Amino acid sequence: MGEKKQKEKTVAQWKKIVVVGACVLFVVLMIVSGMGSSWISAFAVAKPGDVAVIDYTLYDAGGNPIVTTDQNIFKQVTSKGNFVLFSKQIPVTSNQSLPNTLLPVQVYSASSGWANQFAIFKPEYDAMSSGIVGMKVNEQKRVIIPSSITMTQLWTPELLKNNGVNLSNLNVGDIIPMGVGENPEEMATNKSSVSYMRIGEVSRISPEGAVVDFGYPTADIRIVSINKNN
Repeated sequence: MGEKKQKEKTVAQWKKIVVVGACVLFVVLMIVSGMGSSWISAFAVAKPGDVAVIDYTLYDAGGNPIVTTDQNIFKQVTSKGNFVLFSKQIPVTSNQSLPNTLLPVQVYSASSGWANQFAIFKPEYDAMSSGIVGMKVNEQKRVIIPSSITMTQLWTPELLKNNGVNLSNLNVGDIIPMGVGENPEEMATNKSSVSYMRIGEVSRISPEGAVVDFGYPTADIRIVSINKNN
């Protein structure tokens, strides 16, 4: 009888373990169910063709942030009296080149609010697009924009004047907001053409005009969400 009772006791203990395990599994399944598909997206990576919403900060050659979605960066820079633009998060298609020469994005500045649109140039978008491949949600990365060194233009005194800037007032190193468009030739002859804000740094001044560098060689990016391409 003692052996039989011992077996019954062991069986009862195993039943309790099974019941407790089943209850724990039920609770886990309920939590996962309540989370929907978000728990899956935490492990997903951006693949070519996926559309990712990203945070980004573009930096000039001196390492200064020019446009950012990071409120802390925006507050730190503006508190020092320096110029920086604040942008909303943008969607980027993974590993897909921008079909146009630029992407307009709405931006905020301390002086003009949300009145302007900023031009993200094609090489910058493409660098971010290729950079997010293989990244997970909340992962951060710094990407290099190789062709930024070619983004210099000679702005004649007339073109500068069309943008409200006098050549005589410029100095090397000045940071100036300029209007750019998809067709520079049209902008030079048609004042009513659509233009977008771009922040350039004056690198050289001559009687012929000012050489302005519009290139931003680095960008910090962070994936906020991924919309899988089915």
